[in-house]
Amino acid sequence: MLSPRFLLLRSAASLMTRSLCTGGVSKKGRAPGRAPDMAEGNPLLHVSNVRNRLREIVGASTNWSDHQQAMTERVSLSSMLAKSQQDLPAKAMKDSYLEVHLPLGSEPQLREKYLTYHNTVRFGRILEDLDSLAVLISYSHTYNPALKRSPLSIVTALVDKIDMRQHVIYPDCDIKFTGHVTWVGKTSIEAKMHMSQYHDGAYAPVLDATFVMVARDPENKRAAFVNPLKPDGPEEENIFQQGEANKSRRVELSTASLLKVAPTDEERKIVHSLFLNTLDSKTVSFRSRVLPPNSVWMEDAKLKGLEICHPQERNIFNRIFGGFLMRKAYELGWANACSYGGCRPSLVAVDDILFQKPVEIGSLLLLSSQVCYTQGKYIQVRVHSEVFDPLTRQHNTTNVFHFTFASDRDVPNIIPQTYGESMLYLDGKRHFNQTVEH
Repeated sequence: MLSPRFLLLRSAASLMTRSLCTGGVSKKGRAPGRAPDMAEGNPLLHVSNVRNRLREIVGASTNWSDHQQAMTERVSLSSMLAKSQQDLPAKAMKDSYLEVHLPLGSEPQLREKYLTYHNTVRFGRILEDLDSLAVLISYSHTYNPALKRSPLSIVTALVDKIDMRQHVIYPDCDIKFTGHVTWVGKTSIEAKMHMSQYHDGAYAPVLDATFVMVARDPENKRAAFVNPLKPDGPEEENIFQQGEANKSRRVELSTASLLKVAPTDEERKIVHSLFLNTLDSKTVSFRSRVLPPNSVWMEDAKLKGLEICHPQERNIFNRIFGGFLMRKAYELGWANACSYGGCRPSLVAVDDILFQKPVEIGSLLLLSSQVCYTQGKYIQVRVHSEVFDPLTRQHNTTNVFHFTFASDRDVPNIIPQTYGESMLYLDGKRHFNQTVEH
């Protein structure tokens, strides 16, 4: 059975039918997409100032050559790191609470960066904003007023989940991001964020996101301790316990990974059934395979891309910005789902984005998207990114992304041929089921 949230998304219109907010002016003289709390004169709450604030926290520069020097000088901050977590004061959830505005309705000049050809919002840009906000929330939790610059290098380790509450994101209505730290380990931080949009006189939820961040030393070489989190009251205690449960779930999923252990009995039966359905009944051969009706071989459902990583896309630590990687992976995955389903798909969920290695400036980044599982109108896409060194000819995986899309019609069944493709199919099915059951 599909969850109520999934059934709601299934009935929603596709991105093709998205429209602008209703034109005209409200009775109070304010355009319908302009929220009353998007007042000018509060720059720290503006989305464009998040990256600037992060540069101030770590002492980074907007100039490329100065930035390199600033990063070199950060090495001296190592002496300011705590020797243990007990040396750091506990923080409350409210200490890291942030509210950031993206006034697409109030400031029309912002729209071009976020606008698609079809007058919809580029979700890849939203991913960039979420990534920056998660970092700033984490720094707010670890803030020490006695230090001019933070000795911590806080980076994204994992995007645990992004759930879409609705498909429609209006390109001319104000957006609000809110979030705070919800769980803390010794060197890791979980940050939850919510995005809502002002439409028809009120804010409506758009998405919920959970990011896991890790703190490292100024040189980004080893783990560093972060302030413990002290829940205040039963509600915050429940939120913290959910963070503990999320950690346990991630450990269980990693332990059961198909890269480590064999499929379950049920999964083996699924693979064998797929195999039997593709055998040529006219021959008695394991090698003679026939594509069933309304199906596509997995080999024929790929889309690849290449990015040259320029300094413009760097983060505050002189590596390629994680939000940029997410945007590029999402856009490639969306294009693959669009090609596969024959229409503009809508995003249902982002699940389990793993940041395995940082991407250095100047790298050749290879992106490969694969439709790995389908069910009805839903398309599960896996995007694998790796850095290619043309001198050594070596490939190193940097990220793995999982996206669930919904088409406006039933899509062909994806069929694996090899054992490796069958494992991709089962892995895609697992991620899809997690989205359904959420």
